[in-house]
Amino acid sequence: MAALFDLHCHSTVSDGLLSPKDLVAYAAKQGVKVLALTDHDDVAGLQAAREAACEHGIQFVNGVEISVTWKKRTLHIVGLKIDPENAALKAAFEGVRKGRDLRAHEMGADLARIGIHGAYEGAKALAGNSIITRTHFARFLVESGHAKDNKSVFKKYLVKGKPGYKNYEWMSLEQAVKLIKDSGGIPVIAHPGRYDLGTINMLLLMHQFKSLGGVAIEVVTGSHAPPQYQQFAKIAHRFGLKSSLGSDYHGTGISYMPMGCVPDLPEGCVPVWDDWPETANLAN
Repeated sequence: MAALFDLHCHSTVSDGLLSPKDLVAYAAKQGVKVLALTDHDDVAGLQAAREAACEHGIQFVNGVEISVTWKKRTLHIVGLKIDPENAALKAAFEGVRKGRDLRAHEMGADLARIGIHGAYEGAKALAGNSIITRTHFARFLVESGHAKDNKSVFKKYLVKGKPGYKNYEWMSLEQAVKLIKDSGGIPVIAHPGRYDLGTINMLLLMHQFKSLGGVAIEVVTGSHAPPQYQQFAKIAHRFGLKSSLGSDYHGTGISYMPMGCVPDLPEGCVPVWDDWPETANLAN
């Protein structure tokens, strides 16, 4: 049975292919009943998504996905039920926008050194008024014939040790969790199975996250393989964390799975929405 919840997805405000309005329409078509829009370091799409959700009878949750640097690695923390008008949150994202553009210029220059010219301009054109992400660079590299698909791009470019990769110091885990909590939100570690941390660092991350006030981890998400559902369900239970799920949908051709196809949480998980009044009548 597919879950009725999808608490992680992206629109054109960050690196998705669908506008907030069209993303919500797609979610409704796919049978999603509770949706969180979690664009990267930006909340500009939430109002339009909420209005569309009302039209389609979907319970909408304000969300965001914040990039953090932890032990020299980039991790992502999702904030659910945030207040998008929170002044500190908006100020922090304005700083991130400037930092992302600086990194994008450096990525473009790095790719130019190996003969791939116009990458920054191409990524910028794809991003439009949205923040520039690695996904925009990946789309440019595929569309310009330098790779056959997004997976190939990230194998050959844009990751540590490859051309086009540029390290950037994002905000700290502590800062991200505090921003989310101070805006009334719920901090969630996004897709923990994607981080090459090893056992000790993974447990250390969970311990620090919990001690800072973290609430949940994504147990079921598009980039997790089925055995990882049980693995992270056990970790959530061990650290007293709730469990979340989401497709991490970006659009057809650049997503791990379609919306509406995310499996249920494993038995025994405490859902992140277990005490949400607006979802009291919905089962996972």
